[in-house]
Amino acid sequence: RPAATAATTARNRRRLTPGRVLLYVFVVLTALAWLFPVVWALFNSFRDYDYTSVNGYVSLGGFTFENYTNAWEQGEFTRHFLNSLIITVPAVLLTLFLASCVAFVVARYSFRFNLVLLGLFTAANLLPQQALLIPLYRAYREIPLPLWMSDSGQLLDSYWGLILVNTAFQTGFCTFVLSNYMKALPHEMFEAARVDGAGVPTQFFRITLPLCRPALAALATLQVTWIYNEFFWATVLMQSGDKFPITSSLTNLRGQFFTDYNLLSAGSVIIAIPVLVIFFLLQKQFVAGLTLGATKG
Repeated sequence: RPAATAATTARNRRRLTPGRVLLYVFVVLTALAWLFPVVWALFNSFRDYDYTSVNGYVSLGGFTFENYTNAWEQGEFTRHFLNSLIITVPAVLLTLFLASCVAFVVARYSFRFNLVLLGLFTAANLLPQQALLIPLYRAYREIPLPLWMSDSGQLLDSYWGLILVNTAFQTGFCTFVLSNYMKALPHEMFEAARVDGAGVPTQFFRITLPLCRPALAALATLQVTWIYNEFFWATVLMQSGDKFPITSSLTNLRGQFFTDYNLLSAGSVIIAIPVLVIFFLLQKQFVAGLTLGATKG
């Protein structure tokens, strides 16, 4: 009887109802609408601009690989990829470390301003970044830095400026996620550690952080994507073109009076490749980090 019940349930699931058909159609159309700009940019990145200017973009032919080599050379992508590496790696590591520290305090200790502290770190995600543009720009211009840290002598036009602003805006989200994840860890484990004489640093570095590896891997994937793709602050706070991260270097492919959009599409595809590689390499950890700790018990 259980086998028959299972077979009946499977048949009912396979049966196409009007509502299920509409759901499938909606999902397929949504997927196509999302994929169309990506496929269109990839398609045009392999086409010669002279051909498309005569025959139009809705045509076949004029395929070439020169757009990719020209985009790499004109955009100086080697230098700008290195700039993105210098900015992204420290910003992600610093964000995850600070968020882990705050989340550990919020999750493990009960005090009067516990939720206020969490709300303070999360509030940064509720503020539009454009509203902080002018005061932050003026502050960066006034804060001095040693010349060995910044050749401009200030936070403005320095890698440290972008690292700090990305860390400030991303720490709140990571704190919120990690605090909920740490609250799901069993309290008995920490009580046993305290009985054995483990102090707070030991509980944090040797117990909590190893157990939070899935969540940290998921957040690291998101943070690399967001900080690597960040365009607004890099364009505002960087004054020297040779310090631009890779996303801001796309402006090098735009002319003053003319823009080759096929060349721009090729540059965009090149810039997107590292993010795709990182996501697919960490896909398993990303999914595990988002699902584990979602429920208790």
